Amino acid sequence: MSAPALRHHYTGKVRDLYEVDHDRMLIVASDRISVFDVVLEDQIPDKGRVLTALSTFWFALSADVFPNHVISADPTDFPETAGPEVAGRAMLVRATQPVRLECIARGYLFGSAWSEYAERGTVSGRRLPGGMRQAERLPEPIFTATTKAEKGHDLPLTDAEAADLVGADLYDRIAVASLDVYRFGAAHAESRGVILADTKLEFGTIGGELLVIDEMLTPDSSRYWPADEYRAGTSPPSFDKQFVRDHYLGAGWDQTPPAPPLPPEVIEGTRARYVEAYELLTGESFDEWFT
Repeated sequence: MSAPALRHHYTGKVRDLYEVDHDRMLIVASDRISVFDVVLEDQIPDKGRVLTALSTFWFALSADVFPNHVISADPTDFPETAGPEVAGRAMLVRATQPVRLECIARGYLFGSAWSEYAERGTVSGRRLPGGMRQAERLPEPIFTATTKAEKGHDLPLTDAEAADLVGADLYDRIAVASLDVYRFGAAHAESRGVILADTKLEFGTIGGELLVIDEMLTPDSSRYWPADEYRAGTSPPSFDKQFVRDHYLGAGWDQTPPAPPLPPEVIEGTRARYVEAYELLTGESFDEWFT
């Protein structure tokens, strides 16, 4: 894909950010995929379009729950210099000052939270009830934060460490917002036969206004499980990039870049899971999304 004829502002693990004018940006989602904080050489066809389509759906659905930065995902609203190739994988957004935290809301005990709990009985330093199993539903959703690393691994933070980093008032607002968005997303997902196990959100500010930015409740930022196949005590089948993580865990990769190439069946299987997540959660055909 050729780059838009706009001033390039930033390249992340998956997204590229371009300046439209002093208060608007264009976010373009690529087909890159990262696992264990490593960007793979292989790409997942249509992944950027799925992320944009699903983020757009959630941003619109949750606008009354918490404000966000989206102006439009309709290519006819983009500047001509954006070019036609970004259609379906770009959003025109308000420019914000990003908050330098990864904000995670968890409803189930899985991933790094399960690893910490299995070792110490805690998640981000918080004591949880004893005897819980992998993937078990938590008594109440919890909020945890990590650093937002430019390179390498994000590092877990305690509540006190995160509050010291961004300020206690902002941290409290972000924690409440993250849990509100998670509960809203989990309720909708449940109505569609899907479990939202956890999600990672990012926030930005304009003046004193706090907004959800970047992406929202996508298979990249969230763990989704089919409700009819969920069992506590297991690693449930998922609609997210856990499929890729599980491949590498089984292959014995030490998570040091570069990653070994992905087999074609893992690439195609991952694409299929992303598309299925979109269609289940939205009730719409992915074929009808902007191309």
